[in-house]
Amino acid sequence: MGRVNTPGLTDTQRIELERELKTNNSHSFRMRCQAILLKAAGRKSKDVAQIVGMCHVSVNSWLKRFKTDGLQGLKTKP
Repeated sequence: MGRVNTPGLTDTQRIELERELKTNNSHSFRMRCQAILLKAAGRKSKDVAQIVGMCHVSVNSWLKRFKTDGLQGLKTKP
């Protein structure tokens, strides 16, 4: 059984992620926000991947970018 890499979110980060999940125009960005929120709730990457529609490797990659760059890390780079 794999370990669950759970990010510790501050209240501010959680509020920002929830706001972006509801209001952002980019479907991809909303999926990434939802993935981080689900991981913060203690879900496994494979479960999160199935819910949001991406592979578990992508979930882990976005989680790593979020931990490094915060909300800006979830945006698509040019």
